[in-house]
Amino acid sequence: MLKEKGGEIKAEVCKILNRIDALQFGTFKLTSGKISPYYIDLRIVPSFPDAFQKICDLYTSFIKEKIGMENFERVAGIPVAGIPFASLVAYNLKKPFLYIRKGVRLHGRQRRIEGILAPGDRVLLVDDLITTGLSLRRAAKAITAEGGIVNDAVVLLDREEGGGEKLKKSGIRLHALLNISEVAKMLYETGAINEEQLKTILKQVKKE
Repeated sequence: MLKEKGGEIKAEVCKILNRIDALQFGTFKLTSGKISPYYIDLRIVPSFPDAFQKICDLYTSFIKEKIGMENFERVAGIPVAGIPFASLVAYNLKKPFLYIRKGVRLHGRQRRIEGILAPGDRVLLVDDLITTGLSLRRAAKAITAEGGIVNDAVVLLDREEGGGEKLKKSGIRLHALLNISEVAKMLYETGAINEEQLKTILKQVKKE
């Protein structure tokens, strides 16, 4: 029953991503610096209130089920794309929200973390997707430098390009609602992408 429910959720997310035209093909430079033949633009999700609410509700249920409310005190958003999702998820979970800056502010308190963080607080990282895991690892480093603890990170989508393994080496468990192989196959089955586009995506997946 749980597996069926998981399948329905994944199909629903794929439908949403297709409806808002989040998947693009071409040549794209990713945050990590890698070049990719496709791009999933989750930054546009908050521009579609129904899709945004639905996806944040799915994040919320997923976190409660897979991680457990008792296993973290705070929710942190990863700049920039993860911040809108993390703020709504923290609100849904009734957990304190923080976000990490890309760089240190040169005025005010000159902090990399905005929000209240006490030593020993367990912080759940929330981002839109993961490729190499660099943004999540940087965020975890900033949190641990201020006395926080990072055990888990949640993303909507894992591009399956080695990010999860790198996080694991840093002692962080990755939890992804979807991986790109599943998305590509579902979109192909529904006729949203063609066989060549399916192969383009699957070619990027890092073979274990």
